[in-house]
Amino acid sequence: MQIGILECGPTRPEVAARHGTYPEMFVRLFSGRGWSFASWAVKDMDFPESPLAADAWILTGSRYGAYEDHAFIPRLEAFIRDAHDRGRPMLGICFGHQIIAQAMGGRVEKARSGWEIGRQTYEIDGLGPVALTAWHQDQVARVPDGADVVGRGETCPVAAMRFGNWGLTVQAHPEFGRDVTATFLDIPLDPSIYPADRLDAARRTLDRPLDTAPVVDWLAGFLEASVGDAQDRRSRHHA
Repeated sequence: MQIGILECGPTRPEVAARHGTYPEMFVRLFSGRGWSFASWAVKDMDFPESPLAADAWILTGSRYGAYEDHAFIPRLEAFIRDAHDRGRPMLGICFGHQIIAQAMGGRVEKARSGWEIGRQTYEIDGLGPVALTAWHQDQVARVPDGADVVGRGETCPVAAMRFGNWGLTVQAHPEFGRDVTATFLDIPLDPSIYPADRLDAARRTLDRPLDTAPVVDWLAGFLEASVGDAQDRRSRHHA
C-alpha cells in the first residue's frame, strides 16, 4: 500500500534534529506494516499531481491555523475534496484533523478552554479511554455533514471524527511520544503564546504512559480496510 504524507507545517529545528521531520515521524509510527511512503511539503506549495498518486493520505500537524490566510490552504482544501470524490482515504492529525473538517464544510476556531499541551485522555469509540499527547489551541467547532464524532475529551468535544469509509481524523498527536514531547518542552517557548501553567502540567505528566500502540493499530486498520474497500469498488466498476 502506497501512503502519501502531506506535510502541512515545518518541524521545529530542535525537534527535527533529534526525532526527524513530521513525515519521518509518521513513517516510523507506521513502520513494519509493509507500506511504502512518499511525502509532499504542501506547506511550500509542493503538491501531488492528483489524489491518485497514492492509495491513501496522511495529513500532518502544523503551526498554522486552518482559518489563516496561507497560500497552500485553499489548494489543500481542494485536494481533500478531490480525494474524497475519487475515493482516496485520508487520515488527519491535529491540523490535518482540522483542515479536513474545514474543507468538508465544518468550522475551526480557537478553543475557549485555551491550549491543550501534553498528555490528555480521550474516549474513543471502540477503544475506550486512551491517553495521547496534545499540542493545540484550535479545535473543530462545527462538525461537517457526513462526519461522525468518534472521540471526545474533557475540553475537546471533537477529538476524533470519522467520514464513513473515507476519512478518520484525530486532534491529538499519536506520533508524539514521550521523547518528542520532552524536546518540545525543553525549547524556550514564548510565554505570551504558551501559558506557563499548561507547560508545567505537561512536564508533570511526561512519564505517565501513553496508549500509542492501540491507537496506531486503530488508525492503520482503518486505512487498510478503506483502501481495500476502494479497490474492490474500482474492480467491480471495471468488471
